[in-house]
Amino acid sequence: MVSGEYEQLSSKALEAACICANKYMVKTVAKMVFTSECSSNPFHVIHTNKMLSCTGADRLQTGMRGAFGKAQGTVARAHTAQVIMSIHTKLQTKEHFPGHQKIHISKNWGFTNFNADGFENMVAENQLIPDGYGVKYIPNRGPLDKRRALHS
Repeated sequence: MVSGEYEQLSSKALEAACICANKYMVKTVAKMVFTSECSSNPFHVIHTNKMLSCTGADRLQTGMRGAFGKAQGTVARAHTAQVIMSIHTKLQTKEHFPGHQKIHISKNWGFTNFNADGFENMVAENQLIPDGYGVKYIPNRGPLDKRRALHS
């Protein structure tokens, strides 16, 4: 899911979107065919300044003086064209989503930061070691005893 404009997404909205997408994918596609990831983290705290709206309230309040307010919740700020949530699945399952979405085919291999073109070559040269759904990168420089321990 890609953001179309600069917006603030609440933590509750992000959680609901992740749950809804997961439930829909489990219902329409098999359980083990996809992986999902929420890319934006809600760390920005929003505050509200509660105002009284009864008769005579103007004598009780001071308006916007010191109006920091109480913490209301957390939001994630999303910029234009920022990836909010990504679901990695086979290309054949794109018809299971209703409506019109932009399908971005990533150049990376899974959730890693390495290109899919050279990924298999790097694994064959022992520069990458598979580790769960990610990989560990082994650089060509550094202490030899650590490299020998990893390759043995």
